[in-house]
Amino acid sequence: MKILKSKKGEGYIDVIVIILSAMLVISLAVKVFPVFIAKNQLNTFADEILREAEISGQIGSNVNNRVISMKKLTGLNPQIIWSAKYKSRKKIQLNEEINVTVIQTVDIGLFNFGSIPIKLTSKAKGRSEVYWKE
Repeated sequence: MKILKSKKGEGYIDVIVIILSAMLVISLAVKVFPVFIAKNQLNTFADEILREAEISGQIGSNVNNRVISMKKLTGLNPQIIWSAKYKSRKKIQLNEEINVTVIQTVDIGLFNFGSIPIKLTSKAKGRSEVYWKE
């Protein structure tokens, strides 16, 4: 009992608790930070493909090529939803609004406790810069 009542070594226990707490926080951060990186990449993905659609004035092969290159660059494979007022065959008249929504599900695996899928959504809005003659 005398050993248990002794205050010697109290600092060691505090240090061990602090180190364990710090390791838990660091390991949680390592698992959560990739979600923020994926969200940033998804925002860039949406902005890049929207800019391609604005410049070309249509959602066609140029945009599809840009989507493929962005998939290779980011490693993401998102669902892409376009919204625009089409003139004809995916052509968008000058100054008409173009909206794109990019959706990706990212999984946070918290060690052996299971996975937590998180749905990330990025939206971008722009206007066509091409005038299409009738």
